[in-house]
Amino acid sequence: MYAEPSHSLEREWALERLRTALQEGLPLSPRPYLILAEQSGLSEQEVIDALRTWEQSHLTRRFGIVINHHKIGYTSNAMVVWRVAEEEVNRLGAEISRTGLVSLCYQRKPHGPEWPYNLYCMLHGKSREEVLRRLQRLKAQCGLQETPCAVLFSLRQYKQCGGRYVHKSPHVRAKEVLCPPGQ
Repeated sequence: MYAEPSHSLEREWALERLRTALQEGLPLSPRPYLILAEQSGLSEQEVIDALRTWEQSHLTRRFGIVINHHKIGYTSNAMVVWRVAEEEVNRLGAEISRTGLVSLCYQRKPHGPEWPYNLYCMLHGKSREEVLRRLQRLKAQCGLQETPCAVLFSLRQYKQCGGRYVHKSPHVRAKEVLCPPGQ
């Protein structure tokens, strides 16, 4: 005997389709939520409500633009790694972040004497020289002129994307499980 999937199960599939659609970015449209609604099977208001709920429950931290910096001409990128005293990591990480010169900044564990760096940040520019000028400004603003660091310029971009929330494997819907084709 076949049982219809519950309404809540249909809604969960719709929300998963919404998460999948969001991975591709917000549609460039005067009504992006309507397009997401059409893609997910929800109403436009349900899409807006779901996004609001995810933000309020901290499932999403922020909803913003992810720019492919290569496509807009920022083709020089360098990860700068610093070796700072552990007691200075939080202060310097916050200070570096506030400069507006870096796109990200985070702490990592150092790995022995060969790789003693524990604070990382990423700088972007339209040329290698521009990135190096930004680095000098960063050092001056944060007092890092004498801090040991290494500058690792990117050679090639293989991938850049925003957050991923859903695996893109084909879904096996409950209806198909409950009632396989031909049965």
